[in-house]
Amino acid sequence: MIKAVDSIIGGSPDRFGYEWSVYSQMRPEYEEQFRRWTAHLKPEDWKGRTFLDVGCGMGRNSFWPMTYGALGGVAVDVDDRSLHATQTTLAHYPSVIVEERSAYDLGYRDRFDIAFSIGVIDHLDFPERAIAEMARAVKTGGRVLIWVYGLENNRWIVKFHDPLRRAVFSRLPIGFVHHLSLYAAAVVWAVVRLRVRPIEYFRLVRRMQFAHLRSIVFDQMLPRTVHYWPRERVARMMLDAGLEDVALIWVNQMSWSAIGTKGPAKIASA
Repeated sequence: MIKAVDSIIGGSPDRFGYEWSVYSQMRPEYEEQFRRWTAHLKPEDWKGRTFLDVGCGMGRNSFWPMTYGALGGVAVDVDDRSLHATQTTLAHYPSVIVEERSAYDLGYRDRFDIAFSIGVIDHLDFPERAIAEMARAVKTGGRVLIWVYGLENNRWIVKFHDPLRRAVFSRLPIGFVHHLSLYAAAVVWAVVRLRVRPIEYFRLVRRMQFAHLRSIVFDQMLPRTVHYWPRERVARMMLDAGLEDVALIWVNQMSWSAIGTKGPAKIASA
């Protein structure tokens, strides 16, 4: 593991680090989640490619590209517990380097075929800065992919859960929030079985084991910063980073997977 002195601006890296120290076990169902989050890319699209995983968490999203034949890459995060979990997850893939780097200061230029960030950009105070850094990190013709929460079908979270998260959960000790997530997950477990919200995400949740569901509920409760963006905002952030051929897919009827391609450098006219 390589560590770099770096600035951390806002976000909740320490709280997510706690999460990945508790939920560091790989689960087979994580592959289906990864395939949905990266819906623009098929397994064969990773073969022979290099990648940058921004906000790697426990490393599970770097694991699947390697099983698809990726050459290797770099997985970055800023919390020691996350980095340690990633090292464990990727122990059999030495061609993936684990580094301590901020999404705001990745430090790479024109190096990777694919840069991706799953469930991280929407927890940053300055998301546009991170996407621009990812765009700089890929080669010309390389692709940048992000998965973020959507506003569509999540207005009830914004209206009811988000104020509670900001006022209470984000201020409580993280261990206590984890304890509370047990009861919140039990409520969600019951609700999804009543088929109250028949969207694709809740059909997916009904198939999960309780421990997996609890980790998701905990993930919703712990952060200090969360954004729920409409499609137009997600597309605009990708375009503003200079990416071309931007395309979006609505994932599970509640989130957005967006991808764009880095075009050739523009030469300023005299």
